[in-house]
Amino acid sequence: MRISIFGLGYVGCVTSACLARDGHEVIGIDVNPQKVAQINSGRPTVIEPNLDEFVAEAVEAGKLRATGDSFAAVQDTDLSLICVGTPSNGNGSLDRKYLKHVCAEIGAALAVKDAYHLVVVRSTVLPNTVRSEVIPLIEEQAGKQVGRDFGVCMNPEFLREGSAIKDYYRPSYILIGECDKRSGDLVEAMYAAVDAPSIRTSLETAEMSKYVCNAFHALKVAFANEIGNLCKTHGVDGQEVMAIFAQDDYLNISPAYLKPGFAFGGSCLPKDVRALVYTAKQQDLEIPLLNAILPSNQRQIERAITMVEQTGCKKIGILGLSFKAATDDVRESPTIPLVETLVGRGYQVSVFDDQVKLAQLVGTNKSFLEKEIPHIASLMYSSIEAVVERSEVIVITNNNNAFSSVLELMNKDQILIDLVGSAKHRNGFGGHYDGICW
Repeated sequence: MRISIFGLGYVGCVTSACLARDGHEVIGIDVNPQKVAQINSGRPTVIEPNLDEFVAEAVEAGKLRATGDSFAAVQDTDLSLICVGTPSNGNGSLDRKYLKHVCAEIGAALAVKDAYHLVVVRSTVLPNTVRSEVIPLIEEQAGKQVGRDFGVCMNPEFLREGSAIKDYYRPSYILIGECDKRSGDLVEAMYAAVDAPSIRTSLETAEMSKYVCNAFHALKVAFANEIGNLCKTHGVDGQEVMAIFAQDDYLNISPAYLKPGFAFGGSCLPKDVRALVYTAKQQDLEIPLLNAILPSNQRQIERAITMVEQTGCKKIGILGLSFKAATDDVRESPTIPLVETLVGRGYQVSVFDDQVKLAQLVGTNKSFLEKEIPHIASLMYSSIEAVVERSEVIVITNNNNAFSSVLELMNKDQILIDLVGSAKHRNGFGGHYDGICW
């Protein structure tokens, strides 16, 4: 392909060199004449292992050159990658002036170009930036329509400084947010030399995914440091502890627990987080991240309560009382405060959970439920049908397989609030559906 790349900083330089090495004809564009001169002399604009060799070979082979003439670069290429910076403003918002400037330049060039052209945003931008800012700006300047005269994709980069070339050729996946199939097909073809699966999704999902990845990386660093600091106060080697932690790729370093939905509960997680927070206080150690876990969990319960209240209905059916499916453990179940709050605010609440049989509860499990909701027996029903019949709103709180039949029992006037995602794929359901994180 013939590719123009706007911005010859870290991402743009690495991407240019790699695409050129893959056989594409690449033109780099930058407003800084020094960067343009460096590329044209066969030297990279940033320091990165093996990048010197890649740039030198690409320039010598005639596969890579640089210019300050954006208009000519768009005319001479089929596809433009936007790799300009999106730095922070003083208030934390993104400074999008470089992005907007490049979009205006591309749009002006497309105004006099007859051939179809694809614009790919590789810069990191927040959800809805491409759809609400990039596309309208290009359309305005070009006097043309996206999807017909030109295409647009969001293609986030996941390049780490110091291992960028390795990351380019060995990514976990190639993420393509597309405005239409034609656009996505072209981006996928551009990466034909990279052995990795492609994930095709919406523009907004691709934009958000990059931020989620970086936020989680930052979270891991902060978590490891707080655990390490806490370990040191107890005379424990924090690096050894985290090395052991990381060997568990079933629960720890895995997709486990990374499923947006309702709050956590049970006899372990709340208790153990409290204990860590308490022992840190004893040591006068600040652990803001760990301190935030339980309050954040409480906010998710409050969010569920708000969702119910916003329906304006008073008859509420709750499916699931235990803290998760396949257990009768109600200790610190997030459903308990949900039910307790709704009852206290005058709602008519009906509850079904085939795992929770009041007559069989014993020990702390029984005493916890009796303390939190003494009148629970009057709220429990023996079947899903009975709960649906009495309710205007049905709330699913855990992944119990028994709840999969609820859609078949509901009518179009009833509302389903899904806190776990078990009814996301609701084929044929004519009623109103709302998910807590989707």
